[in-house]
Amino acid sequence: MSSSAKPDFHHTPNPWALIPLAVFLLSYLVVSIAAGDFYKMPITVAFVLSSVVAIAISKGGKLNNRIEQFCRGAANSNLMLMVIIFILAGAFAQTAKSMGAVDATVNLAMSVLPEQLLAAGIFIAACFISLSVGTSVGTIVALAPVAVGIASKADLPVALMLGVVVSGAMFGDNLSFISDTTIVATRTQGCNMSDKFKVNIRIALPVAIVTGLIYIWIGSGIESAYVVGPIEWLKVLPYLAVLITAVCGVNVMLVLLMGTIFSGLVGLFTGSFDIWGWNASMGTGITQMGELIIVTLLAGGMLEMIRFNGGIDWLIQKLTQHIRSTRAAELSIAALVAFANVCTANNTIALIMAGPIARDISERFRIDPRRSASLLDIFSCFVQGIIPYGAQLLMAAGLSGVSPIEIMQYLYYPYLLGAGALLAIAFNYPRRYTMKPVNSATK
Repeated sequence: MSSSAKPDFHHTPNPWALIPLAVFLLSYLVVSIAAGDFYKMPITVAFVLSSVVAIAISKGGKLNNRIEQFCRGAANSNLMLMVIIFILAGAFAQTAKSMGAVDATVNLAMSVLPEQLLAAGIFIAACFISLSVGTSVGTIVALAPVAVGIASKADLPVALMLGVVVSGAMFGDNLSFISDTTIVATRTQGCNMSDKFKVNIRIALPVAIVTGLIYIWIGSGIESAYVVGPIEWLKVLPYLAVLITAVCGVNVMLVLLMGTIFSGLVGLFTGSFDIWGWNASMGTGITQMGELIIVTLLAGGMLEMIRFNGGIDWLIQKLTQHIRSTRAAELSIAALVAFANVCTANNTIALIMAGPIARDISERFRIDPRRSASLLDIFSCFVQGIIPYGAQLLMAAGLSGVSPIEIMQYLYYPYLLGAGALLAIAFNYPRRYTMKPVNSATK
C-alpha cells in the first residue's frame, strides 16, 4: 500500500460509540435544565465538547485520520446544502425586516385575524404552506419572522409563536407528496405515495385538529392594546412572492434568492434603505446565521463519528433481535427510525438508513407496507421536530434569537403526533390497513 492510500476501517456494532451523543445531551440539556437558564450552556460549546470526545474515542487510527473522518461528516453534501439555505435565509430575512416587510405583514395578519385566533391562524397557515411546498425549513423561513412580529405586538411569548410555526411545518413535512420523507418512506417500503397518505392522514389530521384547538384555547384570553397600522401592500409582496413560488414547487434556494432581490428592490423603491443599506442588511443576516452554521457542521462531524464507529448499527441490532409479535414489530420500526433520527439529526437520512430494515421486518410479520411507510414517516418527523439540534428548531432559533429549548415546550403538534402514532400501534388503527398478526416463526 502506498503512503497516500487511505486505510479502510470496519467496526462491529459498538454501544460506546454513542458516548459523544450522551456528552452532548448531558452538557446541553441537563446543564441548562439544572441551571434553570437555557443560555448558561451555549449549544456551540456543547457540540465542541461532544465533538472532541467523538474524535478522542474513535477507532479510526491515527489522530489525523480521525479528524479527517470527522471533517468528511461535517462536509457531507446534505449539510452543505443546508448551510447554503441558512445563508440565503439569513440574507432574505434581514433584508425583508429592514425594508419593513415584517411589520407590514404583521399588520395584515392582525387586521384579518381576531386576536384570539392569531396562534391558530399561523398554525393553519404553516400547515397549508408546508403541505404545499413539502419542506419544513422553507416554511419556517417564511413564517418565523412574521410570527415573531405578531408575538411582540400581541403580547404573546415569542417561543410560543415559533412553536406554532414549527408545529405546522412538521405537519406538511410528514404528509406532503413532494416531501423528501414521503418519497423515501414509500420507496423503501414499496407502496404508492397516495396509499401511504391515506393511512398517514387518519393519524395526523385528528392530531392537527386537537393542536389547533389548543392554540385557540391559549389565545382565548388575549387582549392586545396594539393598534393596527395601515397595510403597506407593496412591502407585503416579497413575502407573498416567496410563498407563492414555494407553493409552485420552485427550488427553496432559488426562492430565497429571488425573495432577497425582490425585498431589496422594494426597499430601494420605498426609500427604506439605499444600496449600501441593502448590502449591510444582507451581511448582517448572513452573519446572524453563524452559530447555526457552526452547530450544523459540528453536529454533522460528531454524528458521522457515531455512525463510523458502529453506534447506529448497535442500536439497530438491539432493536430488532427480540421481536415476537406484529405490534412489537411496529414498535421496533418506530424506535428504529427514531433512534436513527436522534443520531443523524436528519429525518431523510434516518429514513434511508432505517427503511430497508423496516421493510424486512414488515415482510416477516405481514405488516401492510402502507402502514410501515406511514409509521416510518411519522416517527421520523416527530423526532426531527423536537430535537434542539435539528435544522427546524435551529432555524427558528436563529431567526429569532430564542433558545431552541424554550421553543420545545410549545411543540404541541410533534408531541401529540408521536403519542397518537403510539396509540395507533396499540389499537391497530386504522384497522383496514393493518394485516392480522401471524406466528413469529413464520418467515
